[in-house]
Amino acid sequence: MTVSPPSLRCTLRFARSLLQAMVPRSTRRCATGRLATLVGTVLATPGALAVPLLLALTVSAPPALAGPRIASLDWTLAETLIALGAPPVALAQTGDYASWVGHPAPESVIDMGLRSQPNLELLASLAPDHIVISPMFANLAPRLSAIAPVQTFSMYTPGEAVWPELESLTRKLGELSQRQAAAERLIEEAGNHIDALAARLPTATRPLLVVQFMDARHVRVFGANSLFDAVMSRLGLANAWQQPTNAWGFSLAGLERLVSLDEARLVVVEPYPAGVAEALTTSGLWQHIGSVDRGDVITLPPIWSFGSLPSATRFAGFLATALSTDGASAHVTTETDHDSH
Repeated sequence: MTVSPPSLRCTLRFARSLLQAMVPRSTRRCATGRLATLVGTVLATPGALAVPLLLALTVSAPPALAGPRIASLDWTLAETLIALGAPPVALAQTGDYASWVGHPAPESVIDMGLRSQPNLELLASLAPDHIVISPMFANLAPRLSAIAPVQTFSMYTPGEAVWPELESLTRKLGELSQRQAAAERLIEEAGNHIDALAARLPTATRPLLVVQFMDARHVRVFGANSLFDAVMSRLGLANAWQQPTNAWGFSLAGLERLVSLDEARLVVVEPYPAGVAEALTTSGLWQHIGSVDRGDVITLPPIWSFGSLPSATRFAGFLATALSTDGASAHVTTETDHDSH
């Protein structure tokens, strides 16, 4: 006979009450945060053994670092918390996070569902101290605030310089996570790392055109107020895209608009949407772009284009590696990742 509780909520509530009665407070917090990942094992266990098994699994869980338990719907906030040594207990769409940010979240981070529709029952069971969001998810704040205090953090404010905002965000999250020293260290190391890369770059570098594909005929082109533009500026590199951009620092453009920028060197940031890489091999528009015709296109691994200091250093490292190839076409892989921060 197996345990068949009426719902996940009942199982977790029962387990939490046991922990509160039998487990020391210092152990209880980190054990409770792992309950959601243990339920599947417990449900498959004979009833007489289920409670002892649950207690054994939770009490033996490795202790978490001291500090508030933070859940994040936003990937920019999550990558910063991870870099500070305070990974969120829960994150929305962890699989997509790995694909777009370029590296997976730590195994301890629990997937709480879609960013726009998080699993509120699961999130409540994890008992976070704080939930962090960006303004994009402000409509969820009333429901989330019933679980834990909600903090909203903004980035890429129109008219504001990007790099100071990156540093400000890092400090705010350092304060929330009680990792102020780690925040200052991240700011200093990121700046020093990028400045060191700038000193080693070739002196004669074509203006760069940084894009991400939306489909086989359209791209995001990153210009003013974007993460990529801020990093290129700090590296001393020219951005070939001087057209107006949206609040996120990019313009939506057809490939035909890139053909006229003949002198620019194209930088493509992965991932490609499904089928796009194959379609480009037969695209006449693509073949007429100056950088494609010269064979000096740079292809970089996935980097979160709306990210913070971790993504900034990742982009800087990959780009510097590619520019050291003396103008030849370059496809950088994660093995050359310079983001050690």
